[in-house]
Amino acid sequence: MVKFNLEEHLRLEHKRTAFSQYLREIVYGGNDGIVTTFAVVAGFAGAQKDLTSGAVPVVSVLLFGLANLFADGFSMSLGSFLSLRADQDIYKGEKSKEHHEILHSPESEYHETIEILKRKQFSQKDATTLAAIYRRNPHYWTEFMMKDELEMTNPEGENPVQVAVYTFISFVFFGCIPLIPFILRMGNSDFSISVIFTALALLLLGLLRAAISRQKPLRGILETLLVGGVSASVAYIVGTFFRV
Repeated sequence: MVKFNLEEHLRLEHKRTAFSQYLREIVYGGNDGIVTTFAVVAGFAGAQKDLTSGAVPVVSVLLFGLANLFADGFSMSLGSFLSLRADQDIYKGEKSKEHHEILHSPESEYHETIEILKRKQFSQKDATTLAAIYRRNPHYWTEFMMKDELEMTNPEGENPVQVAVYTFISFVFFGCIPLIPFILRMGNSDFSISVIFTALALLLLGLLRAAISRQKPLRGILETLLVGGVSASVAYIVGTFFRV
């Protein structure tokens, strides 16, 4: 009989890189970094009295842009850290309660399991058989009840520190792109060039998302461009109310 090597199968067929494991944080942090930083640029541009020149005060944009970039990046990463820790604490508490019920009220949990399985389109016979098998393994039974009774996703395998780090790095990396024209002083129309750089940053983020998730790029690109464009437009419009 051929021996099946599960670890080898997972390594070859389902290998997850750091990018794929933290895709949510990369996309979330990157998109927010782009939009947040460009909002500063768009706000200054909207507040300019002379809109024909396209010029925006470089020093002001860089000071506010960079300060906002690192402050918001740190705040977002800290929020991700605390949010994940809270999710893990809630999950652990519910898991402990569910495991206690399995150990001290096995009959009640047994009948609950049968009912859950029947709702999953198992027959009465198959549901009873599976529930009896689950009773032999209380730890797996607990995991089953957490997922199928309480419908809670297990966050215990996630690292809050790494989640925070990836969020911060993505936020700062992508958030710097709208500021590049002001850092390099690429002509007089810095705002116009910043719009192009922002669109390219959103395009890059959409392509990265599609490449990592192995999905068609069109949806990711359109979503990121739409969200970024709407947010930037709002910032620009708000800036016009403070035009000087």
